[in-house]
Amino acid sequence: MEMARTVNCTQWLKALLTAVLMVISMVILSPEKVSAATGSISTTASVANIQKYGNVVLDIKSADLLSSGYEFGDILNVSFGEHNLKLPLCSDFSDVDTGAAGIFTKQEYALLAINMKDFATTYGIAVKNTAADNSVSWQAADGVTDQIKVSISLDTKGGYYDEYLLHQLRYTANREDYPNLSDDQFANFREVTTTGIGKGVLYRSASPIDPVFNRNRYADAAIRQAKVTTIMNLADDPETVASFPNVDATYYSKQNYITLNMGVDVEAEDFGEKLAKGIRFFLSKPGVYLVHCTEGKDRAGFTIAVLECLMGAGYDEVAADYMTTFYNYYGITADDERYNVILANNLEKSLKHVLGVNHLRDTDLSERAAEYLKTCGLTDEEISRLKQCLAGTAAVPAVTGEKMRDIEAHSDIYVVKHGDTLSRIARENTSFF
Repeated sequence: MEMARTVNCTQWLKALLTAVLMVISMVILSPEKVSAATGSISTTASVANIQKYGNVVLDIKSADLLSSGYEFGDILNVSFGEHNLKLPLCSDFSDVDTGAAGIFTKQEYALLAINMKDFATTYGIAVKNTAADNSVSWQAADGVTDQIKVSISLDTKGGYYDEYLLHQLRYTANREDYPNLSDDQFANFREVTTTGIGKGVLYRSASPIDPVFNRNRYADAAIRQAKVTTIMNLADDPETVASFPNVDATYYSKQNYITLNMGVDVEAEDFGEKLAKGIRFFLSKPGVYLVHCTEGKDRAGFTIAVLECLMGAGYDEVAADYMTTFYNYYGITADDERYNVILANNLEKSLKHVLGVNHLRDTDLSERAAEYLKTCGLTDEEISRLKQCLAGTAAVPAVTGEKMRDIEAHSDIYVVKHGDTLSRIARENTSFF
C-alpha cells in the first residue's frame, strides 16, 4: 500500500507539473501574443501627406510599429494596390543601398521610401508637380484614391539584419564630439583639388545656412575665408532659405546664390534639369564656386563627382574625395570594411547608371560626364565654358580706350588687367561682387 501511494503521488506531481507547463505555454504563446509579433497590420497612406522627395507617410506611428513585435532587420510584406513588396524594416534611409526601398521609422510616423529615389512616383501612387518657384505638390495618379490601404506583415524574421548592421552610420550635431577634426572638416568643407580643377576655384561643404546639423556657422566662416562668391544650393527653395535663423547676417547671404530645391534621386529627370540650371548660373557669374546641399554628402557628393569626372579626374581620385565626407561625419577610413561597401552602393552605383558604363576605372569619364550633362540640357559650348571656368582659365575680355577712362573714374569698379580670369578676380576682389 505504501508503495502504491508513492506511485500515485508521483503520478499526481507529474500531472500537476504538466498542467502548470501547459498554462505557462498558453500565456506565452497565446493568440494575442503571436498576433502582436507576426500578425498583419492594416494602415493607410494619404496622397496629401507625401513628402517632397516622394516618401509616403503611413498612418501608423513608428513607435507603434516597433512595439507590435517587429524589429530592425526584419523583412516585411507590404501590400498596397497591385503591389506586394518585401521591404526591410529600418531606422533611416541610409540603412539600405541607393535605389533600395524600405519601411522606415526615421520620423514620428512610419515611411515607405526609397533611398535616393522617389517612392510615390516609382510605384505609381502620385504625380509630382513642380511650380515655377521649385515648390513641390502631389496629386493622386490615375486610378489611385487619396486614401491608400496598406497591409504589413512579417516575411522573414531578421532576414536583413546583417545588412542593417553594416549600414549603421551615425553622427552628431555636437562640435565637441569631433575633437580630431578641424572646424572646416566638421563643416564638411574643402577645396576640390582633383585633376583639372584650378586652384581656389571650386569648394564643397555642408549647408552654410541650415542649422539642422549645427555645421552652418562653421561652413559660413569657411566660405568667407575662401572668398566664395557664387553658390549652388542644391537643397533649398527661396522660402526655406528665408526661414533660416539670422540668415541675413551670414556671409553667404551677400553672395550670388541659386536655390535648386533638388530631390535626392540623382537619376530623376528633374534632377538633371536643375543641375543644368545651376551650372548655367555658375557660367553667368564670376566665381570662386561652392556646391552644397544639407550635409554636403549625397546631392553635393554626386554633383561634385560629375564635375570632377568632366575635368579629367580618375575614379580613384573622385572616390577618395567622396569618401572624405564619410570620414568627416562617421570616421570611416580606407581600412574600414564599410569603406568599399559605401562606395559600391552609393557613388559607384549612381555614376555607372548616369554615365552609362559598367566599369569606372577603364572609361573616359570626362567624355561620359560631358554626354551626361548634354542629356541634362547643356550645349557643347556651355560645357566647354564650364570646363574653362572650373580650370580657372576663363578669360575676361580686355577693356581699352574711352571705356577704360570711364571705368577708372569709378572707384567701385574693377579694371581688368592682362591675364585676369574670372576666378582670380573673384578670389582677390570679393568686394566688387
